[in-house]
Amino acid sequence: EKFDIVKKWGINTYKCTKQLLSERFGRGSRTVDLELETQIELLRETKRKYESVLHLARALTAHLYSLVQTQHALGDAFADLSQKSPELQEEFGYNAETQKLLCKNGETLLGAVNFFVSSINTLVNKTMEDTLMTVKQYETARWDGGNSWRGSGVPRGSGGRSLKAGVACRLEYDAYRTDLEELSMGPRDAGAVSRLDAAQSQFQSHKDKYEKLRADVAIKLKFLEENKIKVMHKQLLLFHNAISAYFAGNQQQLEQTLKQFNIKLKTPGTEKPSWLEEQ
Repeated sequence: EKFDIVKKWGINTYKCTKQLLSERFGRGSRTVDLELETQIELLRETKRKYESVLHLARALTAHLYSLVQTQHALGDAFADLSQKSPELQEEFGYNAETQKLLCKNGETLLGAVNFFVSSINTLVNKTMEDTLMTVKQYETARWDGGNSWRGSGVPRGSGGRSLKAGVACRLEYDAYRTDLEELSMGPRDAGAVSRLDAAQSQFQSHKDKYEKLRADVAIKLKFLEENKIKVMHKQLLLFHNAISAYFAGNQQQLEQTLKQFNIKLKTPGTEKPSWLEEQ
């Protein structure tokens, strides 16, 4: 049994190596799904753009935090001077109240932007990344520096370099497809017919594995697109409403925006800005 496993592994590795070298030197054909690969490239480009948005949104959060801290300190300074400067008590007093109000609105806006950042981060670094991991399994064939084909059940010490199981699915499919095509063009004696039947069976097995993986990618891309639209529709509306209300000085609308999206601020009392908790 062990001999059969090693023999099967050796034949498979030979075929895949032959196919890989044939592709690299331009003699062999590689299966390409143009529609799917276009979607994959679009996903990578979209991820890069969303990463840029995430970076800018985080920078905005840092600036808002600094602004709120400055307004808080300035308000405290005005309030202190109001108590110590009777002749300017009123002027310092209403400036202190203004800074206090601005600080409160800034905290509320910071909460909305933090929620926006958290949601985009999840979309980019979890949802999109998970889909791209499936894509890598579909499209990648890599060399492994070890002595065994991981996941194949082949014992170490079988010698040579090998292709990782799973990620070489497309390469295996093309290797057995090429093998079948070559046998189909050969003579049709009794031995050849037997080899052709065996090659057809092996090809079908690898074709089923390849098409299942390709279907998995297509489904994940579809679900990702639907999820992205749903998430971004909500987050862009939140971002727009919060920013607009803040710069319009509409405190009521700003607070209503957080209620609309089920966002609440942590209880004040720490030096750091309020972070969000989704109910």
